[in-house]
Amino acid sequence: MPDAPTPVDPFILRQLAAETEARARATEAPVSTAAGAPAELLAALAAAVDELAPTLVAASHDLAEHPEVGFAEHRSAAALADLVESRGIPVTRGAHGLETALAAEVTGSGDGPTVAVLSEYDALPGIGHGCGHNVIATAGLGAFLALAATRDRWPGRVVWLGTPAEEGGSGKEHMARAGALDGVDAAVMVHPSSYDLAESVFLGRRQLRATFAGITSHASAQPFMGRNALDAVNLTYTGVALHRQQMPPNDRVHGVVTDGGERPNVIPERAEILFYLRSEYPQSLKILSGRLADIAAGAALMTGCAVELSWDDAPPYLPLRTNGPLAAAWNRRYGDLGHAMVAPDVVPSTFAGSTDFGNVSYRVPGLHAMVKIADSDVSLHTREFAAAAVTPTADAVLADAARGLAAVAADYLADPDFRRSVDDDFAAAGGVLDVPAFFD
Repeated sequence: MPDAPTPVDPFILRQLAAETEARARATEAPVSTAAGAPAELLAALAAAVDELAPTLVAASHDLAEHPEVGFAEHRSAAALADLVESRGIPVTRGAHGLETALAAEVTGSGDGPTVAVLSEYDALPGIGHGCGHNVIATAGLGAFLALAATRDRWPGRVVWLGTPAEEGGSGKEHMARAGALDGVDAAVMVHPSSYDLAESVFLGRRQLRATFAGITSHASAQPFMGRNALDAVNLTYTGVALHRQQMPPNDRVHGVVTDGGERPNVIPERAEILFYLRSEYPQSLKILSGRLADIAAGAALMTGCAVELSWDDAPPYLPLRTNGPLAAAWNRRYGDLGHAMVAPDVVPSTFAGSTDFGNVSYRVPGLHAMVKIADSDVSLHTREFAAAAVTPTADAVLADAARGLAAVAADYLADPDFRRSVDDDFAAAGGVLDVPAFFD
């Protein structure tokens, strides 16, 4: 009998990393040629971030030292709100129906569009900021405060949204349903990564809980009088495993048994399994959802059990829709700061996770840029990535990300032609989607 798990050979990770580096050297990321914001505004924004940088870095480290999980980010939210208020800007705490959500806004020198800058600050249980949300929070905050400091130089309005519970709680979707994006024309944020890229794949995600009801009986004396709910769970798990052969490459399903009965000598009358379903497109996620429902229903029929399907304890995450002009603007502004931008389709989409910013990106044009703070062998959602999020490298990236976000927001605010290209790209991709009703 083995006394330890068989080690995992990292060959595939190394091979994918090598292929990614080769593709990155051979391709160039698209760079915006729009007029964008005037040079004087960009210089003022950069100077404002320079002044803010020590405060932002201290705040990032403070969040990392006091990690809080989704919907419990009370200290984190208060610390960020205090920082904004110290600059003379009112903050709504408990914004848009969530106790740990934040909102603030500043108005520019005249009529114009509205840009939202988003900050995440929830941590992972037992790991801390293994997704780098301390960097996300403070980079977004820095961009907002820099724009606030230059409000006499741009038209329109900038909204800052502190969004809780990205890690599974659908914080942004809850806020959007409560009106957080009403009147917003575009939304921008950054996310730490192992690569610098503006266009990356994030999969949509749903949750399915299948609860089977059977009939209990003595497992030895009268097994024929029972209906085994655990058998239905087993058949569901097996059915999903067999379905993997027919899944598109970027579909994912992973599940755990949350209830399998209590004693071996009693046929379980109740058993339950919880799945996460992920896919690259809203429609393919809907198709995958139908297949899982059919598999669970088939398992119930085979075992003579009843089944109850419960979808999405938290609202589902839609896949990320990238806006091409916003991405190209990020490539220019962040690239101007000395970062080697990676072109689309260079990083394998097999590395994709999910984000509730996907839901934002189907309501308004969105930028969800990835910023490199660690090497490719350091994975998100690990203690190693949490450590990387408070290194001098991450601190420098935080300041540059704030500069880049502020610059892209200024491009959108100041350049009507650029705005039209952003809006046209959003419309060509399908425009606004009714997110709450999509899976009904």
